[in-house]
Amino acid sequence: MADNRRKIILDLCGGTGAWSRSYAEAGYDVRVVTLPHSNVFGYEIPDGVHGVLAAPPCTMFSLARTTAKIPRDTRQGMKVVEACLSIIWECQHRQRLAWWALENPQCLLRYWLGKPALTFQPCDYGDPYTKRTDLWGRFTNPKQRPVEVSDEMRKRLAINNRPLPKIAGTQADRRAVTPPGFARAFFEANP
Repeated sequence: MADNRRKIILDLCGGTGAWSRSYAEAGYDVRVVTLPHSNVFGYEIPDGVHGVLAAPPCTMFSLARTTAKIPRDTRQGMKVVEACLSIIWECQHRQRLAWWALENPQCLLRYWLGKPALTFQPCDYGDPYTKRTDLWGRFTNPKQRPVEVSDEMRKRLAINNRPLPKIAGTQADRRAVTPPGFARAFFEANP
């Protein structure tokens, strides 16, 4: 088994750390940079970063944001995206990253970042639900392991009522957790 202890993985806006969990389990030095303990704004970047996962909040970019009490503010949303990209760019300047990826549900972020390198559904990687998700970056596409989405689940998805992970936080926090099948497949394709 490879010694991964010196390979630093930054998990920006990582929340629960679900996307980077396979790296942590394989012995990588995973650093989840997320509120309230750390923040992408002013983050002191370590030397020797191997790979970067970034999942900035989709709040201001979501296509579902039609009745929010607070108006859409894409300028504010882009500040977090820019901070993530600045960290990625600085890591690239110091030492070429093995890979990097920035994730967001399919949304208005395409307007600023262009066509994503990959668009997937959780069911493409073994998680039995749908949620179109975009990935930008430089990475190897994960190997798909598709599963069927049941008719019952399709009905639940139509009314935004799929089962969510049992974690602390808001409903939005639980909806944002990276699908485990995708996270594992990404890790396998991008060691």
